[in-house]
Amino acid sequence: MKKDKIEKSMKFMAIEIKNGTMEEEIIKILRNKYPITIKEMKKEMGISKSILTAELLKLQNKKILLLERLPDKTFIRLLRNDFRFIGKRAQRRFVKHKGKKEKENEYEGTMFG
Repeated sequence: MKKDKIEKSMKFMAIEIKNGTMEEEIIKILRNKYPITIKEMKKEMGISKSILTAELLKLQNKKILLLERLPDKTFIRLLRNDFRFIGKRAQRRFVKHKGKKEKENEYEGTMFG
């Protein structure tokens, strides 16, 4: 009885995806752009087809997306939309601040006039 309740609640849990991963980038692109082919996704992400295909197959095995193969193209379809992105978002580039630091007021006169 208790096991059945746990299994039912597991079906409706959001899938946790770590921020900054390729999985996150793929899912966000699929949410914004549909339909999309592997070729278009490869161009948008700027990675090789073999790396992208390996990541897509991992997501297909997790039942997150489906690869729909046609004779000339392969479309990517998102099957679920209940994702929770976890983890801190890391800053990718160091921000270089331009300009000099302001000097404190160096007043050398009397305090009250």
